[in-house]
Amino acid sequence: MPDLLRPRALGPGDVVAVAAPAGPLEADAAPLLERGVATLTAMGFRVRRTPLTEPGRRRWWAAAGPAAQAEEFNRLLRDPEVRAIVAHTGGQAAAGWLDRLDVDAVRADPKPVLGCSDVSLLLLALHARTGLVGVHGDMATYGLGGSWHAAEPTAAPTATPAARTLAGLYRRVLTDPAVPLGPLPELRASGGWECWRPGRASGPLLGGLLGRLVALQATPYALPAERFDGAVLFWEEVDRPLSGVWQDLHLLRMSGVFDRIAGMVVGVPHRVTAAGCADDAPAPSLREVVLDVLGDRPLPVLGGVDLGHAGPNLPLPLGVRATVDATARTLGLDEPAVTPR
Repeated sequence: MPDLLRPRALGPGDVVAVAAPAGPLEADAAPLLERGVATLTAMGFRVRRTPLTEPGRRRWWAAAGPAAQAEEFNRLLRDPEVRAIVAHTGGQAAAGWLDRLDVDAVRADPKPVLGCSDVSLLLLALHARTGLVGVHGDMATYGLGGSWHAAEPTAAPTATPAARTLAGLYRRVLTDPAVPLGPLPELRASGGWECWRPGRASGPLLGGLLGRLVALQATPYALPAERFDGAVLFWEEVDRPLSGVWQDLHLLRMSGVFDRIAGMVVGVPHRVTAAGCADDAPAPSLREVVLDVLGDRPLPVLGGVDLGHAGPNLPLPLGVRATVDATARTLGLDEPAVTPR
């Protein structure tokens, strides 16, 4: 199992590439991407958009075929001027080119890759193969250019208070090799984080989109079982029935994951429905589904945390030690995600 591979800290004016490792740029989303680029620029970085992020670049449901997507991404990994890679959106395409990743380039010059949804498959595969600390977080188009902003009926979209908080968090994760973030803030004004099972645990962060995590474990890029030892497992899900979530969680249970991890953090579900339940019976909540699968395992579980498609997302660096206190309803990063320049 590879050791943890932290990227070098970014500095002011460093180049951040916005890439398309998954889905294409939809025509109506072009203004969102422009706003996302402006957000990164305001954070102090120089932004370079790759050709596959241009409108009209598409093959089926992807920005390009697997070979072209891999070529563009690997070129960024090998480019010494590029210091971080931010996915512009997710989709359904990352699985098509995991076998083309230039892992030697990652080991030679580790740089943070940021994204969520389908891109979490890429983050997890890189972490499994190289130990790279990728950052599960918002993407350029629908995150930095979308959920970070609020649109008033008579005004241009403006950065929300949460966006200003997030910009500071993301900047610190990418640039500060000395001081960990510590406790992470709740971003939503309503709802709040919930204690689903009390307790406190510390360990390396590991997770992403639940279905992608489970799918990855059936490939040669699977996370070694030891990666789950003592981990704080985080996950979210979108566009799935609760029965599908229940099945995926049972697959993780049967693979021994829940006997290895130290704690669990569950994101905000998005379009997760009770389809399949009997009409005359009350549907379970996501909390009930999770606790049903975990059984009597004494794992702290913190639910409703700001990660997932409901947006916005807190930055969660894979492999970095974190502490979850479900009783106190807190989550914090105990280590920096980057090394000195």
